[in-house]
Amino acid sequence: MPGTNVLDDAAFLRTFQVMDRVIQDSQPVFMFVWVGSIVAVLATLALGVSQLSGLELYLLLAAAFSYLFGVQLPTVRFNIPLNNELQSLKLAELDLLELRRARSDFEPSWNRWNRFRTIISCISLYCFCYFCFGI
Repeated sequence: MPGTNVLDDAAFLRTFQVMDRVIQDSQPVFMFVWVGSIVAVLATLALGVSQLSGLELYLLLAAAFSYLFGVQLPTVRFNIPLNNELQSLKLAELDLLELRRARSDFEPSWNRWNRFRTIISCISLYCFCYFCFGI
């Protein structure tokens, strides 16, 4: 978020509202990919558990659980509620102090969980790649 980081409080909050609204309202492809990734991981897990053993099974379990509990759970538990809270703000009605407070309530927490999800996504992807391709 280096680009939005330099915006003033009102512009930052409005930018994030617009980005989130576009995703929620106008992007069925985004929702298909997001929900589809969960379905794909669960299907892979279901098929793999019945057919694998040893290191392969452990890698599959690590990949699936890290993705589901380290990426999707924080998304649903933290990032989406933060987005929804931000969507409820009527920015034009807030003064400068309220805008600063709204940003400080949103940005650090959202970024922390986004960094966490990114790191766990990389770990999960590595486990899936090692499991599938041996790399």
